[in-house]
Amino acid sequence: MKVLLYFESEELIQTSGIGRAFKHQQKALESANVEYITDPWSEDYDILHINTYGFNSDAIINKARSMNKKIIYHAHSTEEDFKNSFILSNQIAPLFKKHIVSLYNKADAIITPTPYSKMLLESYGITLPIYSISNGIDLNRFVYDEEKVKAYRKYFSLKEDDKVIMSVGLYFERKGILDFIEVAKMLPEYKFIWFGDTPLLSIPKKIRDAIENIPNNVILPGYVKGPIIEGAYLDADCFFFPSNEETEGIVVLEALASKQQVLVRDIGVFDPWLVDKENCYKGNDNLEFVSLIRKIINKEIKHTGEAGKLVAESRSIEAVGEMLKHVYNEVLNK
Repeated sequence: MKVLLYFESEELIQTSGIGRAFKHQQKALESANVEYITDPWSEDYDILHINTYGFNSDAIINKARSMNKKIIYHAHSTEEDFKNSFILSNQIAPLFKKHIVSLYNKADAIITPTPYSKMLLESYGITLPIYSISNGIDLNRFVYDEEKVKAYRKYFSLKEDDKVIMSVGLYFERKGILDFIEVAKMLPEYKFIWFGDTPLLSIPKKIRDAIENIPNNVILPGYVKGPIIEGAYLDADCFFFPSNEETEGIVVLEALASKQQVLVRDIGVFDPWLVDKENCYKGNDNLEFVSLIRKIINKEIKHTGEAGKLVAESRSIEAVGEMLKHVYNEVLNK
């Protein structure tokens, strides 16, 4: 069995969740001893596992179909998580939905990260087999490392008594950046660091205005990788992720793998795998977020890091590799 992993315009979106998911797929297949290639014009493969939605993606699918290859579409995106992102995304969303449904329906089967995103796809009228498989997490990156912690604290010139609330994401309203900033205003005694970046010209004015007028306790370092962000995951006091819509949220897996105190918005995608007060905390609005952050910082509620780590371990690269291998075999044998 040989798989063609296809990812269009990798250089443009490699820092996104989809970009990281693609890297995880490669590692997962290597761990499961599944041979794969990434040359889209090769004919030497059995299954096309496609991740993207561009013009070339459509051409690759049509070529694969003409050669009677099996096709698996990895459904990273839905109409719901396309909204409230770039300028005009809400107006374009119905067309985006029509486009992705058309592409998804060209496959023999679909993989999507969570039961929630599977439910959304089924609500679109898609009747193909849909498998829910996590994007996975490279646990080795988030083993405690004092040197990473030192690098992170030095990078941000943190004092010993500084309390840090972190988050990771693009500058999208959907990701909750406006609420992150508002919560920071309500908690001026703590530092808030949002890792991630998006070209300002591509996002709505209200997001640009908020970013250009952040309070003094908010830090926006942009896209940061390696020891700095991994040290932040390992050392911050709280991972606060007020996203309004996700298909999974790889950054949440990264926080769980780091044994972080994780605080998320109580949205459907996190059910049933994240359980409030067991492996994370969930809130519904900014006042609740403020209250929970204070309790986390002051250690007034239990630390959920160990239970969170177990969730991440169940979604390890190795576990994902075995699940992908199983789906490949099912699709090939049908």
